[in-house]
Amino acid sequence: MSICLSATMGLAEKGDAVLQRKAMEQLINWHATKHYRALLVSGARQVGKTYLIEQFAHAHYEHFIEINLLDEPEAREAFNVATSSSDLFMRLSGYVGAELVPDETLIFIDEVQESKEVVTFIKFLVQRDDFDYILSGSLLGVELKNIKSVPVGYLDMVSMYPLDFEEYTWANGITAAHWTLLKDAFASRTPVPDYLHKRMLQLYHQYLLVGGMPDAVNAFLDSQNIQAVRKVQNVIISQYRADAAKYNPQNQIALNRIYDLIPSELNNQNKRFVFSNIEKNGRLSRFENDFLWLVEAGIALSVYNVKDLRYPLMLNMDSTLFKLFLSDVGLLTHSIGVNATREMLAGRTDVNFGSLYENAVAQELHAHGFAPYYFKNKHLGELDFVVEIDDRIVPVEVKSGKDYTRHSALNNALHGEGHSIEQAYVLCEGELRAVGAVTYLPIYMVSLLQNGKSS
Repeated sequence: MSICLSATMGLAEKGDAVLQRKAMEQLINWHATKHYRALLVSGARQVGKTYLIEQFAHAHYEHFIEINLLDEPEAREAFNVATSSSDLFMRLSGYVGAELVPDETLIFIDEVQESKEVVTFIKFLVQRDDFDYILSGSLLGVELKNIKSVPVGYLDMVSMYPLDFEEYTWANGITAAHWTLLKDAFASRTPVPDYLHKRMLQLYHQYLLVGGMPDAVNAFLDSQNIQAVRKVQNVIISQYRADAAKYNPQNQIALNRIYDLIPSELNNQNKRFVFSNIEKNGRLSRFENDFLWLVEAGIALSVYNVKDLRYPLMLNMDSTLFKLFLSDVGLLTHSIGVNATREMLAGRTDVNFGSLYENAVAQELHAHGFAPYYFKNKHLGELDFVVEIDDRIVPVEVKSGKDYTRHSALNNALHGEGHSIEQAYVLCEGELRAVGAVTYLPIYMVSLLQNGKSS
């Protein structure tokens, strides 16, 4: 595997590039159909929520009010003692010190987890029908559990993730026309043009190093300097640890221990998380809430085992067996250490990068709305991922090496009795080709797998 750090193909001049995000379309759709509804944008820290909302606001509103409840303690204190929606609005209007023009103003309340009852009152604020509201924050999957009443029907929700691979390629000069070629090749099961295949593999290897955190991507685009990327990633990991200390102080040590173990657990032969590695004689019951906190905070991604390859997969889930991935593959590469980076840059083909590839695939599947599972039993073997596409079970195997046509567990699943599996994907470094029920897809084509259908 050879990695080139050039990021100049069709790229704007340094400092001029703006990262395009798919979530922008969801914000625009909300704006067009928002009658009596606010918008809640959730996602892990540093995935680009605030910047995207600011971009959207400046493009669609004459007036824009932004309040950050983490950086502005006076606003936080004022909001936290509000006794009703009218009281909250009075405090908000007094705090902003700027004109609120009806029908032309977007009010953006960021870091809303610092004053969770704002979410409760938002129903009554939007019923006034004079201003638009967007709420955002980190750790909302954890913190919103304590809200008295989530205003169902009055709050649209958008989940944001790190840049997926397609978004990363947009920042590196890959155009809609290029992706049309890829989609056509996928649909017809024909090889991708060689020049494009090589460029996409090059970018994918780059993505394994940089990941999809916007600040890390921008640091790389500006300098092609991996050390600059690592400095950004250090800050992000430090923020995650600070969040654990602030929002879950009683379990901070266990949370940090689990987070630190994820890279080594993914490198284990069975890849599922082993509780005794946290502490001797450890059990799921002891750490279950800690695992859930990391997942609900958007810091980690869980992939549960299924006991049978039958639709729907959820009914066959074993909640005691799971793999835990990091929310961003760049953070995983950083956590593994400098040697992994050096080996990838050197194009080493004798090193097992399987955990990085699997993490990137898990990240992509989650971002595309899948609920991925894995399958393992002593008779059939192990399948890396199992998803539902068009109400059918589809195994997805991930191969980082040259022997990607060897997949005994997948063959067993396809030909085993009692399974109605009609197709399977193997994501690999090779060219696209179909062999019977198995389609070998270049690893970057994971971007073309979409929830409910394939792109």
